[in-house]
Amino acid sequence: MPTLKINNYSPLMLMVISMFIFTLSIVLMNKSTITILEFNFMSGYFSSMGFSLIADFKGTLFSGVVLFIAANVLTFSNLYMSSDKFIQRFTILVLLFVLSMNLLIYVPNLIMLLLGWDGLGIISFILVIYYQNPKSLAAGMITAITNRIGDVMILLCIALTMNQGHWNIMSMFSDKGTPLQMIFLLIAASTKSAQMPFSSWLPAAMAAPTPVSALVHSSTLVTAGVFLLLRFYPFMHSFKFFNMTLMSAGVITMTLASFCAMMETDMKKIIALSTLSQLGLMMTSLGLNLVDLTFMHMVIHAMFKALLFVSAGTLINCHFHSQDLRWMGNIGTQLPMTSSCIIIANLAMMGSPFLAAFYSKDTILELSMFFFNPLISMIIIYSSLALTSFYSVRFMYYIILHPMNSTSLINITEPNNVKYPMLYLSIPSIMGGMLMNWLLPVNPMFNMLSTTHMLLPLIIVSGGATLFFLKLNLNWSNFMSLIMSMWFLTPLSTQPFINLSFKASKLYLELMDQSWMELVEKNYSMSNIMGLSNKMNLLSDQSSTNFIFACLMTSMMMMFLNM
Repeated sequence: MPTLKINNYSPLMLMVISMFIFTLSIVLMNKSTITILEFNFMSGYFSSMGFSLIADFKGTLFSGVVLFIAANVLTFSNLYMSSDKFIQRFTILVLLFVLSMNLLIYVPNLIMLLLGWDGLGIISFILVIYYQNPKSLAAGMITAITNRIGDVMILLCIALTMNQGHWNIMSMFSDKGTPLQMIFLLIAASTKSAQMPFSSWLPAAMAAPTPVSALVHSSTLVTAGVFLLLRFYPFMHSFKFFNMTLMSAGVITMTLASFCAMMETDMKKIIALSTLSQLGLMMTSLGLNLVDLTFMHMVIHAMFKALLFVSAGTLINCHFHSQDLRWMGNIGTQLPMTSSCIIIANLAMMGSPFLAAFYSKDTILELSMFFFNPLISMIIIYSSLALTSFYSVRFMYYIILHPMNSTSLINITEPNNVKYPMLYLSIPSIMGGMLMNWLLPVNPMFNMLSTTHMLLPLIIVSGGATLFFLKLNLNWSNFMSLIMSMWFLTPLSTQPFINLSFKASKLYLELMDQSWMELVEKNYSMSNIMGLSNKMNLLSDQSSTNFIFACLMTSMMMMFLNM
């Protein structure tokens, strides 16, 4: 009797659960209700401890998206990791990863939130080091250390929230908090969503298997920080400098990621840097007080980014797991469905008209004109989005139009069990924006814009795409090392701490171990030390003899005086 393997039936199980949760989210939206279940374990005079669950429209919708993507990713992993003898262990780790993300979504208690928050950090470290080599270990360490900073910030926020008598997220905005709470939560969200200056771990995490990258960079780990800010936004929005700080970090992150993606040749790192750019756009829109549009773009981005990773993973699997973009090319006739899905995902990411991200990305750009923002910030935002089109077109050109530089022995095929995940993910990448626009109608403020202003985002997207085909012969040699190292962020995140510890150890060695002790051992050899010891012993013996003689003389004088 054949045994059931978890990697075979887990995709179907997740797909059924996701359909149920999608239905629940529609019901909650129609009734405009929020359901909270709370179980109290213990209560005191000042606070109580319990476990809470919340079910609202946004939370259930995003949970359904996470489960839907996880089901397709696990289906794809059955092909990608078919030769891995530990695929059962890998599937269990992915399921635990999805469970941790759902705990983060459904738990409104700040203490119990750590179950999902720490679960994401620990399991992501295990998945990044899944391939046991030095590169994976280094990537896992920088991922774990960066996420531990966020864990410490959450713990400090829990300590500061104790004076409110509760840790319920939904009630925090009714109490007057301290700016430190907002700062700690902002730093914690920035570490998970890889905002400046915590951006270096995101491309490094590409050492994980491609199915993990598809899940991490679409709907789980990197969006956990954005979702945390969405939960806490009514509380954090009350502080004056929160929005400006968030927008500044998002703009800098967008610029960094866009420049780095232009020069990168590793396929997975290009997609990771595009994720970093989209996360910067989400933070920028949240800083502009566009909460619904931020959530809408987060959901849509999860769909087309998962599609892009699954399509890229199919290419990597066909090219002996090589990720070099320059080695691939001319796949339009050999992999028609994969190339079509890559085009759909990249056009959606660019914000092309009437694809999924057009309804969120274009609206964010249009509504940003209504806010009083510095001119330099707007220029950087629009330039970064133009560069998004640049590296997206570059990605498609090298894969589809560029001649293939790989060996002719490669057997390029599209298995059927990969076609279904790409088909399922391509449908929301095309129609998801329209559906989300019906479910989350935004304020139609952009109707007040002139025709020129409304066409400006489309002009910028087209300009960035045209810039690649112009093939300007710019001298990038002076900036290559700066851009390829993410503005030296990767070495700055690791090397200074190592050098500091080594310098401190060297200083201790020179000042303590090799200073006066070395001098004593050099000037006083063992024979000198033994001679000095003998002299001290002789002096000690003479001193005792003199003491006895003095005592005898004193006693004789006392006897003479008594006579």
